[in-house]
Amino acid sequence: MSTHLLWLAFTLAVWQLPTEIAPVRFNSGQSVVPYFEGWIKNPDGTFDLVFGYFNRNWKQELSIPPGPNNNIEPNGPDAGQPTYFLPRRQRWMFRLRVPADFGKKEVTWTITANGRSEMAFGNLLAAQEITDRVVMSNGNFNPGTDDPNEPPSMTVAPVQAATVGVPVTLTVSVTDDGLPKPRPVRTPRPTAGGFGAQSNGVGSGAPRGLNVRWLQVGGPGKVAFEQMGPISVTSGKAVTTARFALPGTYRLRATASDGALSKTTDIVVTVK
Repeated sequence: MSTHLLWLAFTLAVWQLPTEIAPVRFNSGQSVVPYFEGWIKNPDGTFDLVFGYFNRNWKQELSIPPGPNNNIEPNGPDAGQPTYFLPRRQRWMFRLRVPADFGKKEVTWTITANGRSEMAFGNLLAAQEITDRVVMSNGNFNPGTDDPNEPPSMTVAPVQAATVGVPVTLTVSVTDDGLPKPRPVRTPRPTAGGFGAQSNGVGSGAPRGLNVRWLQVGGPGKVAFEQMGPISVTSGKAVTTARFALPGTYRLRATASDGALSKTTDIVVTVK
């Protein structure tokens, strides 16, 4: 067979290969799926059922107050669950304490968003047991019982009543045991220009060492934080501002992290 015919056969074969279909991303219109993350046994014999959620939208944020569209059963509809749903997967968002004699009972969290209902079922199946350290390490199921590191301690300064559109200062005081030691910032190695040159941006981005993140858990409208990502702790404090889109009651969550373990605190802000 001539070289020309071989090339033609190869070209036809390539044309017949299946093409890769890019995953479809929906910015809005999709459901919010509650997730049961597991259960934690408390020293007093009670249990905490831990839930998160997955907002399948890439951009749409939804405010869903407790009621028929955001319901905990039994003893609902309001059991302290999130009422504002950020895009994509949000873990360890909500704990529901149940008594020591909960046994084989079950808690159901139902969320209806964009016309579609999704449910999560919380129970005490042995395979679902987790620990506080799993939550503090964001899902590390083997964090090491001999690890001397402890999560940071934090205090959030009281926030006065806020006004729509006016920035409110959020101040978090953080202390830590100094573990783990912050990784040093590496200087990117110089590379030759031209084809194949790379830039490793390790010198910027997320702060190393102690930091604080803010997250909206509830409220009738969007909260715009001055800094969405981690905020470095400087002289024991992390400071930012927030603006509120609508009047009402909001729940915000501050998470202090040392890079391995984290601690959270929720605050309530009334906006007029």
